[in-house]
Formats: sequence, C-alpha cells, structure tokens
Amino acid sequence: MPLRTASNESALIGNKFEYCINTILFQRGVYPPEDFTAVKKYGLNMLVSQDDQVKAYIKKIMSQLNKWMLKSKISKLIIVITSKETGENVERWQFDVCREKADDQSWSESEVQQEIQSIFRQITASVTFLPMLDGNCTFNVLVYADADSEVPLEWGDSDAREIRDAEKVQLRSFSTNSHRVDTLVSYRHVMLVTVVFDT
Repeated sequence: MPLRTASNESALIGNKFEYCINTILFQRGVYPPEDFTAVKKYGLNMLVSQDDQVKAYIKKIMSQLNKWMLKSKISKLIIVITSKETGENVERWQFDVCREKADDQSWSESEVQQEIQSIFRQITASVTFLPMLDGNCTFNVLVYADADSEVPLEWGDSDAREIRDAEKVQLRSFSTNSHRVDTLVSYRHVMLVTVVFDT
C-alpha cells in the first residue's frame, strides 16, 4: 500500500530516527553490548538500549521530535558522540530532513522498507572505516527546529557541536513520497605515527 499521507511519512521518519540512535550507540560501542536487546524491525534484527536512563532520554526526544515532524518543523537531527574524559566531540551523525514536492512516483511500503534497510546496513558497515572510539563516551541529540516552533522548557539552546578538521562521509539518502533524508557522518581524524628506533 503506498504511503500517501504526510503524517504517515513523518511518523515513519521519526520512528526511523529512534532506531538510528540505538543502532549508532550499539555499533560505535558507546554503551556495552549487554545493555542492548534485539527486536525485529524493518525486516532486520535491530538492537535497542535497555538502560533506563538512555531509554528515558531517547523517549523524551522522540516524543517532541514526532510533534515537530508532523508540523514539518524539523530540518536536521544530529547525534553527537563526546569523550567523557576530554569533553571533545569525536563523532557527529547528521540527518538532513528535506520536504520535497510530490511527483508522479509513489513509494510503496516495501520500497520504503528497502530504503530503510539500506540505511541501517550502512550504519552497521561504518565500523569498517570509522576510527575506534577511545575511552568512555556519551552522546547528545541536537534538533534543528524552525524559529517559530514551540520548545519545551527542558530543552536548551546549543551550538552546532561541529568537529574541528573532521573527515566526512556522505551516506545514501532515504526517500519517501514527500521527504528525503540525507545522512552525513563526521569524525575526528586519527593520525597513525610509526616510531623507528635506531639500534
């Protein structure tokens, strides 16, 4: 059945973000593997956090994010991984949400699911090129909302949390009938140095 309503698509994209957050936290080792449990979603075995604090934080974010998505108030969602020891931002996942004019192409649920599966497979494959995270890390979620959006009191302003001199990799886009989500991951470049000892 084609996905024809903007509200259905907004809910789908919001739901995708929730699983993206969990997938990134697991794949990048922000929390130990035993903190996650497997669920079946989008035809894939997804891993979601069982840590009460992490679950509560993600739930709060998604509750507000879904309201903004329904009103087309969101332009970006960003997941920033930060070193607990240094406070340095070491990895930044940016999801750009673009509203597109509907055209003659109609995306079916199966086609959209295939698109989503490709995104999650890319996130999983990212461990092959992203540098290993050193030490203990934490994460924050940033949301770019329109200036006229109603913002809950517990939400605060933030800078862009850019990574200085970052390496950047563009992942494939995810599309529905009226939305496109572009994904970009930025990470701190790690220089490998070989020390040669004279004998």
